[in-house]
Amino acid sequence: MSFACPASWPVTGGGRAPELTGARRLAACAPREDTRPCTAVTDAPRRLGTLAVHAGEPRPQPGDAVVAPIACTATYSFRDTAELRDHFEGRVTRDEYGRYGNPTVSVAERKLAALEGAEDCALFASGMAAITTALFALLRPGQHVILGADGYRRTRQFVVDFLGRYGVEHTTVEPGDHAAIAAAIVPGKTRVLLTESPTNPYLRVADLAALAQLRRPHRGLKLLIDSTFATPINQRPLSQGADLVLHSGTKYLGGHNDLLAGAVCGDAALVGAIRELRGLLGGVLDPHAAYLLDRGLKTLELRVLRQNATGQRVAEFLAGHPAVAAVFYPGLPDHPDHAVARAHMRGFGGVVSFLIRGDEATTSRFIDRCTIPRIGPSLGGVESLIEQPALMSFYELSSEQRRAVGIRDELVRLSLGVEDPDDLLADLERALAGIAP
Repeated sequence: MSFACPASWPVTGGGRAPELTGARRLAACAPREDTRPCTAVTDAPRRLGTLAVHAGEPRPQPGDAVVAPIACTATYSFRDTAELRDHFEGRVTRDEYGRYGNPTVSVAERKLAALEGAEDCALFASGMAAITTALFALLRPGQHVILGADGYRRTRQFVVDFLGRYGVEHTTVEPGDHAAIAAAIVPGKTRVLLTESPTNPYLRVADLAALAQLRRPHRGLKLLIDSTFATPINQRPLSQGADLVLHSGTKYLGGHNDLLAGAVCGDAALVGAIRELRGLLGGVLDPHAAYLLDRGLKTLELRVLRQNATGQRVAEFLAGHPAVAAVFYPGLPDHPDHAVARAHMRGFGGVVSFLIRGDEATTSRFIDRCTIPRIGPSLGGVESLIEQPALMSFYELSSEQRRAVGIRDELVRLSLGVEDPDDLLADLERALAGIAP
């Protein structure tokens, strides 16, 4: 795909005409008074680091800015009624109203689409807004979802509790159990196979090509991959047969713990239908957040490669420490999906989950002794964050109830930032020394 365009700069709005989706959306242009020729980065031969900086951005930017500006507007005016007719009849591509598109949002959408190798991308106000809108667009009462057992609890809650009330059935399967997935598919009824890869919190890695092969004989069955933990730097699910890739842009994509965002990337027609529903449900991304997301994407490769390297070092250190009972990290040879991860991922990410040798109180004592990671419920930012999921996300459940959903009291999830890895290792060693048996 290419961002080259004639003597105007690319449209930066969502609009509602079908022509505004997919590859046409990426290259679409809107009139401007400046008559200088428009140049843009051609993304086809570029590597990810270059795409992260330049993809999706018109040249020149409005006002000759280097950085894509924030279009702080809720609505857009038309020169005359003829232009209005041209817009709704698809002869011009432009913005109409903030719920359907925004120039700043569209820049970030095009950039992320290029990074994922997608025809189109739709951004949302949060990761949950992206997932719920996508599932609403794809599912009807009486249809069926196959859901990975290890994953974000709110996604599971939405599928099991909320969609279940409206007649959407589900089957939960363990990661990597392809026989169970194949057995769960109900021809003509199963419409969505949804899994994270890597998963939260045990970092199971799906064989995406194998899942795509299982899905292929069943017309209408879509494979959705939540790739939040991987990012397009470590994994590109669309190239391995997924229909849609989803992200919580709050995490690695934004990268600075300062925004909420979600994304759906994939086929133009599929994303276009989801975008149409976004306009109805209203879960749009604010242009200020889109500006921060675009800024975060520019350094995505730099940050993720650093976090990959730190994650590997920390996982190896923890695996050899007597105060740690188990480590869950796909870069370790004893991880159940190590071979799959090595074959299909560029790196293993900056999240390491592990079990402290002890009980809930011992685990809390370890976390409290850490001085660099802050206690917090997110991941993927430049600051390291640490949490005890039993207390952070599942506090309202008893120990028995938490174990039933795979959350042990002594489980720790550590999201590594971009601090010096030697400092992080020293901090962990000191904290563990205070609880070592």
